[in-house]
Amino acid sequence: MNTAQSQHPRHDTQACALSLPPRAGLGLKTEHFKEVLEQRPEIGFFEVHAENYMVAGGPFHHYLGLIRERYPLSLHGVGLSIGGEGPLDREHLDRLAVLIKRYQPQCFSEHLAWSSHGPVFLNDLLPLAYDMPTLRRVCEHIDQVQNHLGRTMLLENPATYLQFQRSTLDETDFLREVIQRSGCGLLLDVSNVYVSCINHQRDPLAYLQALPLQVVGEIHLAGFAEDQDNLGDRLLIDDHGAPVDRAVWNLYQQVLERIGPMATLIERDNRIPTFATLQAEACQAEALLLSAQVQP
Repeated sequence: MNTAQSQHPRHDTQACALSLPPRAGLGLKTEHFKEVLEQRPEIGFFEVHAENYMVAGGPFHHYLGLIRERYPLSLHGVGLSIGGEGPLDREHLDRLAVLIKRYQPQCFSEHLAWSSHGPVFLNDLLPLAYDMPTLRRVCEHIDQVQNHLGRTMLLENPATYLQFQRSTLDETDFLREVIQRSGCGLLLDVSNVYVSCINHQRDPLAYLQALPLQVVGEIHLAGFAEDQDNLGDRLLIDDHGAPVDRAVWNLYQQVLERIGPMATLIERDNRIPTFATLQAEACQAEALLLSAQVQP
């Protein structure tokens, strides 16, 4: 395979890993703004979706500004459409740059997915065909993002429910090649690994072994919903609406045994529980992080 590097300037792929503390964090929800400010809980960091803050002012910015003074911040994008066939939205990139300048987050990440086509924006993160034209396009888009923002981004592995017949690369090979060519880091979503591997009848451990884990800058853990496909096989849906599954916790523990403590986010975007419930899950991750820290 041709592993020629991008001609664009490269960035330090460890920048995010060195900035975010190797602790457990939570996705910051509007329901919990006041509680976080009043109680100042022992949380390693918070993460927000960039698109929720792409306005000039308002209460979201008021509360996030106060919370950012007290906690490290990770900024997670869901709308850049890195894998889209068309050019990146320059106005979206400009708004993202303003947001990053305003809050100086320790990390910025996006998805290996597409969510727009021309003027149409879809409320979903859609899969890609893993072939050389897509590879070149994704690398070009990542170069544009990193050069525009002046920092390294992390690319998140996707949760998928179908595969393209035209794909000529495995997903792990595709990710590894994108990271090598663009110099970006990896946001390892362990839940997505489990969901995709169950859906496509693959071995999650083999998937992990094929990834460049040395460039992981953040880990995501989330819950999923379960259904059946038309053949009656198990089908997992990455809905972020439930506690982290035991199988994902086990997979996460094996990741930590390989790479050591790493900033870990508990995601919950649907059926939001109490802050105490989320904090309990963060504490569970924190215990595993501490255990990984003391391993010889």
